[in-house]
Amino acid sequence: MRSLTRTILTHRGVACRTALHQGGPVPDQTTSVMWFRRDLRTADNPALLAALADGPTLPLFVLDPALWGPAGPSRRSYLVDSLRSLGRDVPVSVVRGDPAQQVLRAAQEVGATRVHVAADYGPYGARRDAAVEEALRDTGIELVRTGSPYAVAPDRVTNGSGASYKVFTPFSRAWAEHGWRGPADPLPTDARWRHLKETVDLPDVALPEGLELPDAGEAAAHRAWEAFLDKVVDYDGARDLPGVEGTSRMSHHLKYGEIHPRTLLADLAGRGGKGATTYRQEIAWREFYADVLFQRPDSAREYLRREYAAMTYDEPGADFEAWCEGRTGFPVVDAGMRQLRATGWMHNRLRMITASFLVKDLHVEWQHGARHFLHWLVDGDLASNNHGWQWTAGSGTDASPFFRVFNPTSQGRKFDPDAAYVRTWVPELVDVEDPHDPSPEARRRVGYPEPLVDHAAERLEALDRYQAIKK
Repeated sequence: MRSLTRTILTHRGVACRTALHQGGPVPDQTTSVMWFRRDLRTADNPALLAALADGPTLPLFVLDPALWGPAGPSRRSYLVDSLRSLGRDVPVSVVRGDPAQQVLRAAQEVGATRVHVAADYGPYGARRDAAVEEALRDTGIELVRTGSPYAVAPDRVTNGSGASYKVFTPFSRAWAEHGWRGPADPLPTDARWRHLKETVDLPDVALPEGLELPDAGEAAAHRAWEAFLDKVVDYDGARDLPGVEGTSRMSHHLKYGEIHPRTLLADLAGRGGKGATTYRQEIAWREFYADVLFQRPDSAREYLRREYAAMTYDEPGADFEAWCEGRTGFPVVDAGMRQLRATGWMHNRLRMITASFLVKDLHVEWQHGARHFLHWLVDGDLASNNHGWQWTAGSGTDASPFFRVFNPTSQGRKFDPDAAYVRTWVPELVDVEDPHDPSPEARRRVGYPEPLVDHAAERLEALDRYQAIKK
């Protein structure tokens, strides 16, 4: 039997208790609560192990109106499916309401002395957890934070003077040098569970017609990951080609914590080659954006580089609606936007192309596009999504900010050379001679719209607006 050990970590004045225990009885066992949030799995879950080390555990999920309300159909539906999957392994009690009230009520009902969570570093999550911690503390119950959704939690990777990194490349080097723990032990077979007397049913979420989401749950995450590992050797070259299945499609599984990045990194550790190296860099990007958002919570909605707030933008109107619906007349842009509406996911290269088109061809402020993406994306993650948009808008962490204006036609030809992607998502162009730049006659024949704008002219307009704030 491994003995019970606890290490107190301090993070900006917040005490974080880590509890580890494997097997066998523990003296003076008490009831605990495991409050699931973005960690809907049983494997490699240190917070769950910490709760079970205390004794019989109430697995709890709170349907929080503050998160459920703004979520679009993709995230709502996927969350419900993921919770149902988790419920087949762990008897999760689901309640609805303000977490500060509901977590306290649940802990008191089962007589828990501790509530265990994985630390949340997002703007809302940190405020919510502080409120829950205060409510619990007033009744003598402890909130115990163990682990996080990241291999390396925000604020852990710093430079020589202790400051956070503002640019990705030095962050990624320091992140790799910092390292991370190996995966946690599996769920013990002798786990004992507690239940609430009154719970709520998970809501049924009706998806809009034509929207089909991927399979949810821990088992689906591991199946997807194992399938991708067979292709990771080709990842560096294939990841930019939307017409081939060259990406891992793990973003939604990571979003809901159905698998932990620590698990992915452990599986990649024994693999050399550029593919595995590039994939590790993509995980680092996710953790970099989480760190940037933690350091600057206002950047979820406001400009990271505040001078860009002075840029002149156009109000979203009919052109914005055409962009949302995939009717811009630029085939690769429309393909990306239609993929988003049909699958709740969009290839990363297309996220950049469509974002650039909205901000620099239609001159619409990035927040409008970020909100649209978050409404539809099943992997909608505030840090990655909104800072990806800021990167494209020039106001984020990119070292050469605004001069990169993607030409949608040349981007399509470069990354979708056979037009396989465009033909899949803009089927009216299947038989035209040049799907990336169909002739006016071909557009009329198949009912595909003319381009909304002249890209060359709008590129110059975007650069003029940038020069205006530089002056």
